[in-house]
Amino acid sequence: MKNHWIVILLLTSIVSVSCKKENKAPAPKLIFKFKFDSTQERLNNIGQPSTIPSGHAAQNPIFNSMSVHYIELTSTAFVALGQGAVLYKAPETTAGGTSAIDFEKSTFAGNNETFYSVALKDVPKGEYEWIRVSLAYQNADVKFKVDTTVSGIHIDQDFTGTLAGFIGFNTYLKTFKVKNQSIVVNGNRKQGFWGFETVLSAAGYTYPFITSGQAPEGSTTVVNPIFATSPIPQGSCVVTGAFVPGKLSITGNETADIIIEVSFSTNNSFEWEEIIPDGRWEPSKGEQVADMGIRGMIPTIKAN
Repeated sequence: MKNHWIVILLLTSIVSVSCKKENKAPAPKLIFKFKFDSTQERLNNIGQPSTIPSGHAAQNPIFNSMSVHYIELTSTAFVALGQGAVLYKAPETTAGGTSAIDFEKSTFAGNNETFYSVALKDVPKGEYEWIRVSLAYQNADVKFKVDTTVSGIHIDQDFTGTLAGFIGFNTYLKTFKVKNQSIVVNGNRKQGFWGFETVLSAAGYTYPFITSGQAPEGSTTVVNPIFATSPIPQGSCVVTGAFVPGKLSITGNETADIIIEVSFSTNNSFEWEEIIPDGRWEPSKGEQVADMGIRGMIPTIKAN
């Protein structure tokens, strides 16, 4: 009888421990979600309102996904790049010669999707006023016009295509898919490299089309309102923004998730040099991509 009661007590203890494990709440996280907003203010490199330059035109691309290379929190505008709390850094490789973002190992997220999360216990305690997000890649749909003759058939109409834009400091690419078709590179590509895919249709025929190009060096807009105290190296794409509605406070005593909605301005963010002054991108007329940089960033602190 004594042994019988010992067995019962042991079983009760095991059940009790199991229940406690099942009921244990997950550790709270700091979560970064993307938002793409074409109505958000269009800014220049130093965070001031920006208009479209003379001889250029632009449109609001429809974003499908984005990837970033780096996420850092800073307490003040005087913290040098890399000296804040670095929470995320994408894999890099030297397979192409110099160090570059390894696109094959990159992470992607679309509108209102989570890009990255980290346990709050692993975030250094402190109050953070600014966030730096180094952009790496964007995939978006853009409109364009074709006025040309293909295989004896004249085409004069508007189409939609998909643009894969590489805006990080340097990216190592093997093969990448734009939408349904792929481009082989097997090397490094600097900021401003892009691939473009579409399907042209006319007179009952369809023409799959894919190409690539390079925007001029230094032409990609990188918004940094604290450039005077915390400059960003030329050729990088470290976009900087102040937390809204105020500083992000990490005490180490958090019991619930904190969500950071990182809203990127896509307001006329796809820009080209016009040859035909009609406000429509006409690559068949030689209109070159001039800029595809994000036009501002608002990181909003939200409760889960």
